[in-house]
Amino acid sequence: MVTDLSTSKLPKLIQGGMGIAISGWKLARAVASRGQMGVVSGTAIDRVVACRLQEGDQDGTIRQAAAAFPDGALATRVLERWFKPEGLERPGAYKPVPLFSVSPPKPLLELATFASFCEVWLAKRNVRGPVGINLLEKIQAPTLPILYGALLAGVDTVLMGAGIPREIPGLIDQLCAHEPCALKLNVENGDDVEIPFDPSLVEGALPVLKRPQFLAIVSSHVLAISLSRSGGVDGFIVEGPIAGGHNAAPRGWKVESGDTPRYGPKDEINLERIKSLGLPFWLAGGQDAPHSIAEAEALGAQGVQVGTAFAFCSESGMEPSLRHRAIAYALAEDLQTKTEGRGSPTGYPFKTLNLSGTEGGRAPEDRERQSCNHGYLRSAYRKADGSIGWRCAAEPEADYLRKGGKLADCVGRRCLCNGLLATAGFPHAMKGGGIEYPLVTSGIMRDLHRFLKGKSDYDASDVLDELGIEAEFPTREAAFVH
Repeated sequence: MVTDLSTSKLPKLIQGGMGIAISGWKLARAVASRGQMGVVSGTAIDRVVACRLQEGDQDGTIRQAAAAFPDGALATRVLERWFKPEGLERPGAYKPVPLFSVSPPKPLLELATFASFCEVWLAKRNVRGPVGINLLEKIQAPTLPILYGALLAGVDTVLMGAGIPREIPGLIDQLCAHEPCALKLNVENGDDVEIPFDPSLVEGALPVLKRPQFLAIVSSHVLAISLSRSGGVDGFIVEGPIAGGHNAAPRGWKVESGDTPRYGPKDEINLERIKSLGLPFWLAGGQDAPHSIAEAEALGAQGVQVGTAFAFCSESGMEPSLRHRAIAYALAEDLQTKTEGRGSPTGYPFKTLNLSGTEGGRAPEDRERQSCNHGYLRSAYRKADGSIGWRCAAEPEADYLRKGGKLADCVGRRCLCNGLLATAGFPHAMKGGGIEYPLVTSGIMRDLHRFLKGKSDYDASDVLDELGIEAEFPTREAAFVH
């Protein structure tokens, strides 16, 4: 079933869903309080919430959300497993969260479902603007429990890119009906398998769920046309190559070439073809100027999606000292965004900042490789005995080769999971000692003076003001823990 958006009031601005935890509930709530679409990142949300609980849930917000979870016994089990009132014994000493697999353990499914519920519930409290959740098609194993938790919290929109999310609309319909379902898992050297999920994991009186909008993030009109024919897509985020995070590869570029991805006329998106589909779309990538929304509307778009400008505002989930340092370097014009062709284990180009003291400021070989301890960007492969194994091109080369991988795949790879968690303020201890360096991903950081206006910092409202967004839906007055 496709949601009819013809009579719905659609936002002019969608805040980018930046992971890991950069687009957290505080940022999404700030944007939604101004009547635009705030978006939380679903990437690694199970680990993010587990880390917050182990740090003592300092502001009490997770426990507040837990009280609203429809299955009180499940919420209690999650808190008992992960909440440490005394906090961490030392920096980086987090209790490890199990890795997702084809058959993940029940406690991990409970954590993922609970975590995404909390993130969306906190973002939606006492605001009238819509709240969405952003997921990556490439990260398949945890998708269903994270999606179900968000649905239980009443998420308004699901956004997904980094792949072809053809199955997701139908799975959303099944989960809204609390029906068991399964997501196809891509297997590198064999037939795909299915990852089942049963919503009966959550017991008790379950709410009647509304079907959220589904927006596909695309970088090609060909993909937009294909997805529209598949059905279930309510609109598109049309992303250009200067957007932050992962990007679609340029036409003709091969990751094994080792060359820096270069985009040209062949990579331009035919907006007229997308417009002809009759579905709303938003333009993304460098859309943070005062005239961006008007220009997008003139091209037939509903509005724009903005990420980078929000990534460095005060409500961002970026570790504060790191965020302030990035702003200072950007103002001094001593900061550049680099598109790495081989950095990400996914094979997609990936943008990093060359900020000193971060992974983006070092060569990939400067970090000692260690066994994958988060596993989100692992790929499934078929073992000789027919079972499913997992490997990541950023893990120790010997481990990757033992699993049938090729040495050439390891060249230049970075461990994104650990680095991005550190950027969000959750640096894990490394096996060789010390804690992980942060890895900052960003689009092109344009003139920050526009948002600062003589101040030392800026917030989400400063970005919205610069873009000409008026507060259409003020925050309802209500007691709320900040």
